[in-house]
Amino acid sequence: MDGSTEARSAFATDVRDRVVIVTGAGQGIGRVYAREFANSGARVIVADIDAANAEAAASGIVSDGGQAHAVRADVGDAGSVEAMAAAAQDTFGRIDVLINNAAIFSQLDRRGFEDIPLEEWNQVLHVNVTGSMMCARAVLPAMRAAGWGRIINISSSTVPLGLPGFMHYVTSKAAVIGMTRAMARELGADGITVNAIMPGLIETEVENRGRTDAVRERVLGMQCVDFLGRPNDLVGMLLFLASPASGYMTGQSVAVDGGCVHL
Repeated sequence: MDGSTEARSAFATDVRDRVVIVTGAGQGIGRVYAREFANSGARVIVADIDAANAEAAASGIVSDGGQAHAVRADVGDAGSVEAMAAAAQDTFGRIDVLINNAAIFSQLDRRGFEDIPLEEWNQVLHVNVTGSMMCARAVLPAMRAAGWGRIINISSSTVPLGLPGFMHYVTSKAAVIGMTRAMARELGADGITVNAIMPGLIETEVENRGRTDAVRERVLGMQCVDFLGRPNDLVGMLLFLASPASGYMTGQSVAVDGGCVHL
């Protein structure tokens, strides 16, 4: 079945039985991604640097009747990332979708770039950019062997906004967009699409040091809709990008932010 025929099938947006790795899935947005993919019938690798959080998230999915397996994974460590991909293969037999969600942001303090410690700058760039690249590289053999795959990178609407006070984070998420474009060019012939979403301000249970009521009001004033986003507001786009329906779309970055930015 070629891509055009598959995209027109009755279940084109169906992710049932797809094997999906979600990094940073132990809490916050990633935890919701993992849960909702499992609710849609996918088999989910819940990957997180915090093993206890990963286990709790996976256990919750299994208790609700879904399929999930927890893996402790540090996306900044090449060996850990390779072990994550191997665990997915060993547990579910293949890898169909990678969601590069793990990133450093909520624990960052707002400050001018001249005051950002170089060590912190390097850590943010390493985890947010190099980590995503290493995860994609780790799943590539399985996707190439299958002739099908979906890599979904998580960027941020702070890139077109040029959010001040977090230059290392904004720079890292801008790099993710460039990486998405280059990776899509390299992998299209393998049947693998690579796209990015750019979430806006999304409220979760995770404390964000730089988020105040004043910030929330300012963002809300820039949006086209009159409510702040929740993780579930991103899931529909992710399900589309993970499914056969998105087979003719690659190298793109889509803002899902209540209309805060128009690209």
